[in-house]
Amino acid sequence: MAASASSPFPLPSRRPPDDTLFYAVYPLPLPTDLPPPDLHAYLRSLHLTLSSHVAPFISSHLFHRDPFALSIPLYPDSSSPCALCASPAVPHLHGALRFGDSLPDEWLAVSLLFELTRSIPNLAARVWDSDGEFLLIEAAFLLPRWLDPETAPNRVFIFRGELHILPPSLSPETPSLEAALAAVYDDSVDTRAPDAVQAAILRRIANLPEKASENLHTARVIVPAPVAKVLKEDPCLIARAVEGFYDRDIDTMKHAARMERFLKGPGEEGIQMVRTSVRMTRAMYAQLVQQNFQAPRGYPVPRREEGPEKWMEAELGMKIACGFEMMYQERRLEGEEGKGSTWEVYKKSLEATGCFEGLLPGSKEYKRIMEDAMQYYKSSSLFSRTREILSAPMRRIDEILAMPYSAEEFEGNNLPPRDDDAWLYNGEDELAAELCERQKEIEEYEAAKQYRKSQKKNVSGSSCSQSNEFNLGEIAESMQEFVCKMSSFEGAEVPANRFFLFYCPCFVCSFLVNLGMICISDSA
Repeated sequence: MAASASSPFPLPSRRPPDDTLFYAVYPLPLPTDLPPPDLHAYLRSLHLTLSSHVAPFISSHLFHRDPFALSIPLYPDSSSPCALCASPAVPHLHGALRFGDSLPDEWLAVSLLFELTRSIPNLAARVWDSDGEFLLIEAAFLLPRWLDPETAPNRVFIFRGELHILPPSLSPETPSLEAALAAVYDDSVDTRAPDAVQAAILRRIANLPEKASENLHTARVIVPAPVAKVLKEDPCLIARAVEGFYDRDIDTMKHAARMERFLKGPGEEGIQMVRTSVRMTRAMYAQLVQQNFQAPRGYPVPRREEGPEKWMEAELGMKIACGFEMMYQERRLEGEEGKGSTWEVYKKSLEATGCFEGLLPGSKEYKRIMEDAMQYYKSSSLFSRTREILSAPMRRIDEILAMPYSAEEFEGNNLPPRDDDAWLYNGEDELAAELCERQKEIEEYEAAKQYRKSQKKNVSGSSCSQSNEFNLGEIAESMQEFVCKMSSFEGAEVPANRFFLFYCPCFVCSFLVNLGMICISDSA
């Protein structure tokens, strides 16, 4: 994904992350004739419309990593591709959703794109991940034979709630994005994917986004009062806490050992532990439960003699609290430095351009160039945006904990019952059903393949038989044409319909080929 030319830091081409879904939405017909101010106003209005439309579907859903969102490109440059989604310079909205280990979030985002294009007719969408056009993978056994990863770019779209694939008859080479969108929008051009392909995709997103609640899990936990307050005011922050716990390393675990932010109540000494309820995705729950983690020194945990249920609630709460602490402290440090992934990309771009060529890391000249690069980076708007993004969860937590609260507000609450987690240990039936479905697709594909082979064999046999019985006149005519041709030292010229030499039962043809009197070259 290349950055815009207006970006101070050219991004090197790189493979998309494995856990991220990219998507772009295009208004049709493309408003390319609008001046920049009017175009930006148009995109803002479209953004507001689309955000309002998906809000009811996602307001009650908890995403595993990032929520589904659309944004206006940061660099609406007239000559460079989009920095996020690498779309050419055409008006669009885009987004990137990190789904982590929760594949249902990926398909939920796809269902939202189908819903948007169904509700707003003059809207087309593209969606892809590190595997490319991953929608085609779902229907791999049903695709046209010409469609493969090399021919797929700019051919697969979601339009009016259906999948559209541009056939090669419209453009043998890879079409431009503008031409592809124009073909999709043109009702006289048939780009709708076959019914079997449509059914395979729609089967995967059936009952979404309404069905997405089945991917959520409610648990009871015992946590410090500050953690309970944060979860009460902003339940979606559980995603950041689980991410901080699951992606921990030696450095971040040092924060958990100290627990400087979440083990003290407001304005008083001592630790206040409360019992509360938390909702998370099933993937989050599995990431917490199935990892062993030693409680930090001084963290209050019940004795096992107090009962397995209380122990389990306290252990799960301890992991969540440590995740919040690690995430909070890391975001604080990253926000102060303002580096993050954009700084790493900037450093790699400097290395790629040879700024450090011939210099040893740590040398005086190397440090001087690095300091100059850092000063230039800190003076850019990208630095301030990165700081704001990195520190956003930390600032939100500070806002919540600045409110007055106490442990008493969590006492006597009627907590919802915890969900049964048998799904975590008894997934054999679901896996077997999925495997059976895939096996059925493979068998149908192989049956269709064998049928095509048998049909081709029958046609070939019939053609050969007809050739033996009815094409003798054609053979004689071709032989006469051959005899009348002027020959040279390289041999005689072969008639245009030279295929008869390979299928002709006449021994004369074979005899002439063997003598070298007929020269068949690769270029003929």
